[in-house]
Amino acid sequence: MDNREEVREFLTSRRAKITPGRAGLPTGPRRRVPGLRRSEVAALADMSVEYYAKLERGNLAGASPAVLEALARALRLDDAERAHLLHLAQAADGSDALTRLRRRTAGRQWTPHRSLQWTLDAITAGPAIVANGRTDVLAVNPLARAFHTDLFASPGNQRNLARFQFLDPASRRFYPDWDLFADMAVAILRREAGRDPHDKDLHDLVGELSTLSGDFRARWGAHDVRRHGTGTKRFHHPAVGDLTLAYESLDLAAEPGLRMTVYTAEPGSSSEEGLRLLASLAAAEEAHPPAQHPTGSAP
Repeated sequence: MDNREEVREFLTSRRAKITPGRAGLPTGPRRRVPGLRRSEVAALADMSVEYYAKLERGNLAGASPAVLEALARALRLDDAERAHLLHLAQAADGSDALTRLRRRTAGRQWTPHRSLQWTLDAITAGPAIVANGRTDVLAVNPLARAFHTDLFASPGNQRNLARFQFLDPASRRFYPDWDLFADMAVAILRREAGRDPHDKDLHDLVGELSTLSGDFRARWGAHDVRRHGTGTKRFHHPAVGDLTLAYESLDLAAEPGLRMTVYTAEPGSSSEEGLRLLASLAAAEEAHPPAQHPTGSAP
């Protein structure tokens, strides 16, 4: 992805989201642009209009930490957006060691080391998955496989959560809050694009989703980023019905670029009962897998 274009569109979109009132500036009767003018951002960041215009044209190379911090304050960036701006600046300088390391981030053919799989399998009360920044699901515990049954059911999903979200009709049943999940999925990919702009697999995924999904295209153009760390989500599972689950996501120190996410239910809730039922169904299926019939023969 072109760094200058990413920077230009990110800064422009953030500037458009800040109203003069929110920035503590007077609101005039005539404003021909949404949000703030370039001159207003420059004043808030204590830099010249010419220099801010240079930055917004996509030239972050050489910008000092003080300049980036002033820009983040002026544009009211949250923590995820600040980190995204920093990654864009590091990519512009070509000096981001983390980006170079992340180019080796595991792909779909990666196999978890034994102790990681043992750790996943030891989590029995909730689904646990390991994924990379492209939302490729790389390792799961048995309950997560049963939980994400639609994801694994279709080879077309390629065990990728964003592809499932936008290209598989089953996602609209699985995610009652589909729009919220869609926003989150794109924001995660956008953040990953800032962290590793040279990831060909990510380029290919974004190109595929942009071509095949108007919902994805509209969200990708918004340039929103997000950290996916903790919260509560609602699901509708085809076997056990509605589930409301809390989640925690943890970076794996031994595998840079990978995260483990564990879902749990409130103790004593109907969702906890649903997870227990799902676990028993998964155990029964593992003990008695469906019979495999030769091609062309009747069951």
